[in-house]
Amino acid sequence: MILRALIALALLAAPASARTVTDSAGRTVEIPDEIETVFAAGPPASVLVYVVAPETLTGWPRALRPEERDYIAEPYRDLPETGRLTGRGGEANLERVLEIAPDLILDFGSVRDTYVDLADRVQEQTGIPYILIDGRFENTPEALRLLGDVLGKPERGELLAQDAEATFARIDAILAEVPADARPRTYLARGPDGLETGMKGSINTEIIERAGGANVADDGGRTQGLVQVSPEQVIVADPEMIVTWDPTFYERVWSDPLWAGVGAVRSGEVYLSPTAPFGWIDRPPSLNRMMGLKWMARLFYPDRWEGSLRDETAEFYETWYQVDLGDAELDRLLEWAEGRPPE
Repeated sequence: MILRALIALALLAAPASARTVTDSAGRTVEIPDEIETVFAAGPPASVLVYVVAPETLTGWPRALRPEERDYIAEPYRDLPETGRLTGRGGEANLERVLEIAPDLILDFGSVRDTYVDLADRVQEQTGIPYILIDGRFENTPEALRLLGDVLGKPERGELLAQDAEATFARIDAILAEVPADARPRTYLARGPDGLETGMKGSINTEIIERAGGANVADDGGRTQGLVQVSPEQVIVADPEMIVTWDPTFYERVWSDPLWAGVGAVRSGEVYLSPTAPFGWIDRPPSLNRMMGLKWMARLFYPDRWEGSLRDETAEFYETWYQVDLGDAELDRLLEWAEGRPPE
């Protein structure tokens, strides 16, 4: 009864002044002329909304942890936890969405039929416009421009889109001089045992390929997404580099006999990615990966990637996250990137 009453109220409160947009799935959606509040359907969408128009974000799908707070602009550190509509552990219910009563629901990531069906169903049940934006890495500039237009922030969207394009172009200039068979063979180790990874082309590992690495989890496209592998499979793949965001795995890999035979471990080429306020590799696979792209390209091509990691990190956090990091915050991030995560 409560849900039915909330839906009725939402439908009665539909905006009198509206416009239409076409989202990344080709859906034509009627949205308010002015959007003041956005419900992020999942963590990737929350990052996208935050970097473009943080004042519209109704909350975080998962509340910020203490170690993440310093890396978000102060007015948005205490936004409530809203839950998520999509992805693993989707726990936000429609009653919660209707209580928040956003002007718009946004999802950023896959635009497959599953997500289109969900968007259509939620929009029909709540009367709240719901748009999908393609979250593939290559679509980053287009996604920023689209959301900038939707939220009435075209200048902000354009600024970030051009910054992303400049980073892509910088990497492309390097890769133009590096044959495919000369690119570092890389494995993404997810989780405390390092045995979850993403197949080539997955949204979780496309950062490896975009930064100029060769993902060793490649079966020619027969398998997609995240997979569990065995230690034997990693040994056979014998990556030259391993990247991870899990400090537990990073700490144990050096003494674990299961990993002793892997070339990257023997040569000391295992790297820990920072995860504050969001992961540099994925977690979530959103625009936070733009910082990870700079970090990873530097790992792959240290003689070709010029500039200071410290300066690039400070600039990225100021431009994208709109937070001016002090020396202490920068030190913590860079120590993490050197394998010493903050306690």
